[in-house]
Amino acid sequence: MTGRILTTVLVCALSVTAAFAQAPGELGYTDVPEMPGGIEGERIEMFLDAINSEDVELVTRFYDEHLSEGVRERLSLDDYIEGFHSMVRQTGGVDFHSVRVYDPPRTDQTVAVFRDRNYQSWQAIVFHYAEGEKPDGLLTGLRFSPARTPSDVEPPGPLTEEEAIVEIEAFLDWLCDKDLFSGTVMLARGDEILLAGNCGEASKRFRAPVNMETKFNLGSMNKMFTSVAIMQLVEKEMLSVDDPISEYVDESWLPKEMTEKITVHHLLTHTSGLGNYFNETFDAGSRKRWRELDDYKELIATDTLAFTPGTDWSYSNTGMFMLGVVIESVTGGSYFDYIRENICAPAGMENTDCYDMDCPVRNLAIGYYPSDECAEGWKNNYYEHVIRGGPAGGGFSAAPDLFQFARALETGVLLSEESLEIMWTDHFEAGYGYGFGIRQGPAGKVVGHGGGFTGINANLDMFLDTGYIVAVMTNYDGAGSPVDTKIAELLGRVE
Repeated sequence: MTGRILTTVLVCALSVTAAFAQAPGELGYTDVPEMPGGIEGERIEMFLDAINSEDVELVTRFYDEHLSEGVRERLSLDDYIEGFHSMVRQTGGVDFHSVRVYDPPRTDQTVAVFRDRNYQSWQAIVFHYAEGEKPDGLLTGLRFSPARTPSDVEPPGPLTEEEAIVEIEAFLDWLCDKDLFSGTVMLARGDEILLAGNCGEASKRFRAPVNMETKFNLGSMNKMFTSVAIMQLVEKEMLSVDDPISEYVDESWLPKEMTEKITVHHLLTHTSGLGNYFNETFDAGSRKRWRELDDYKELIATDTLAFTPGTDWSYSNTGMFMLGVVIESVTGGSYFDYIRENICAPAGMENTDCYDMDCPVRNLAIGYYPSDECAEGWKNNYYEHVIRGGPAGGGFSAAPDLFQFARALETGVLLSEESLEIMWTDHFEAGYGYGFGIRQGPAGKVVGHGGGFTGINANLDMFLDTGYIVAVMTNYDGAGSPVDTKIAELLGRVE
């Protein structure tokens, strides 16, 4: 994997669902506005200077002098530099505000809080150390993450709904004018569409503009569809979430000694201990090798359990993929047909599917990321993405379809209220239910899912207490999450 992808050591996406800093009174923190002395301050200043100057020599020095050998083995200098270019584009530069000090102390981290210039949002750079080596040891990781408003800054005041919409529209216009966003945004409350906007190009090669019906890649958002499908089968009494998956998965996938320990519940909640099939075999192979679910056996059969199922939480693409195998086993048919017939059709989602990327699909957006290797400064993600999405991600949808999906859930078209309650319960205090992320914010309880990969960033938020639905879809690398974050912040101020 490269420095652009969200699962790497250097994470560039700014996602609302991954907010790093806790609010005062949860863990407790104080923001100290002075730059610390010694190596801690030196690292923070060098890192921020590298972002603001985009000085390749300075970026290289930071890589050579401050990252541990383990980090440098996993992340090449070229990918690291490209990650910095992506951060510069996303942030527009950064301004230091403070170092966040926690109570109890976090002995393996230094957290620097700053404000980015593009979105005027509070962010944190988290410098990770080996346990007990702060601050003198080399860094074992770096992470960008949203931060709560600093403790010494007065939070912004309340808004009316109309004022929030005006601010959102102005924010989107500014991003589109600066070519920082290409995609679609939809905001609704109940059945009422409050805002629907689009800008950019679905294809830079053919200068094809984005419209509201443009299909964008979902990334991991397919996990919501897969989990809804499982709960439909539970409602039909065709399976139970407590069933071991050995009842549905044979040993051509995984050894029985593993599958008899893993339940459907474990797969739904990312507590199975399984890992990620985007491995070295996938990276080195032709994408045409993996189209149907059975084609993925060679990627999954070598997986091992990182922990005893049910004892820990770790985001697992393999685990969600295996739910698709369970669906095919239970129904005797294709996973893809089941999703079309039992989710897309009843919800009215006409522009949603796992399309074959070697076939022409009308009004489908191609993903892009900045690159100096191409004359126009962009690369497409043709050769990095799967040829066909599946249970864990990679399908396509349009913003109006995501709205239809959300309303079909809220109105009982797809599942009963009892099933939704189970799906939208945090089962492991990890901010995750059954295929849906869960968080509490100023606007109350929010459920949904995001998706990210090279040239892909999308998100669906359902504000259960206020009735808002927000869909953000983009074919620019990492460009959707900051928009989703900003909209959530503004909706949280609505009174």
